[in-house]
Amino acid sequence: MTDSDWQKSSFSGNVENCVEVRSADGAVELRESDEGHIILRTTPAALAALLHSAKAGELDHHA
Repeated sequence: MTDSDWQKSSFSGNVENCVEVRSADGAVELRESDEGHIILRTTPAALAALLHSAKAGELDHHA
């Protein structure tokens, strides 16, 4: 994985407050664009596991 620029979610359209993601130093970083100074940094495997769990509905009981 190479370092990259922030990418906005395709679901955000032209809205300013959206989720953005990038790769940096072998990690994955996420932020909310309107709070750009707060960055969540994780591994690609951990993010993939989170996304898999969310898509499978395993986190629905937290809603």
